[in-house]
Amino acid sequence: MPPWLLMVGLGNLPHPNTRHSIGHVIVNVLAAQFSIHRSINRSVGGFKGLSNVLSFSDDIVSLTLFKPKLLINITSPSVVSTLQITVKLPASMVVVHNLLDHKVKVLLVKLEGSANGHNGVQSVIDALGANADFYRFHIGIGQDHAIDPANYMLPDMPLDGLLHWNGVSLDRVCHELGRITSRNQTI
Repeated sequence: MPPWLLMVGLGNLPHPNTRHSIGHVIVNVLAAQFSIHRSINRSVGGFKGLSNVLSFSDDIVSLTLFKPKLLINITSPSVVSTLQITVKLPASMVVVHNLLDHKVKVLLVKLEGSANGHNGVQSVIDALGANADFYRFHIGIGQDHAIDPANYMLPDMPLDGLLHWNGVSLDRVCHELGRITSRNQTI
């Protein structure tokens, strides 16, 4: 059986192409890249798709992509339900989310730790408790301090902001997923 990863993109469905929903954007791009069809899964409250993909480290990986329907700040019930019916181990889950106070389009990968002020990530940490050792892909969205954060995060991103994830940065996301897969195989 190939290694299994769950990738959760945090965002708000009413604001699909915004900085606030960059986790959804990344999951959408990965679904297109690997031809993973997602459909609504009412039992977990979100859009879920699974496929075996040949990628990352030239191994086959069973990749589940998930976008919760719940608002980003209360997303934990959907995420924890999906975790329980898929990979089971938090260390095989990657949560992708925005990071307001970090350079635009920079990916930071982290296992464990704090939510860095992100309420959606904090919701998942609180729900998992002591078992909150999941990976975080922090996507820097920058911050224009002259604008209210909501007014900066919620408008649609410029087209070049969305298209950027089809290039080199998508390669970086896949590279990091490969590293996680390799680490999990040695555990």
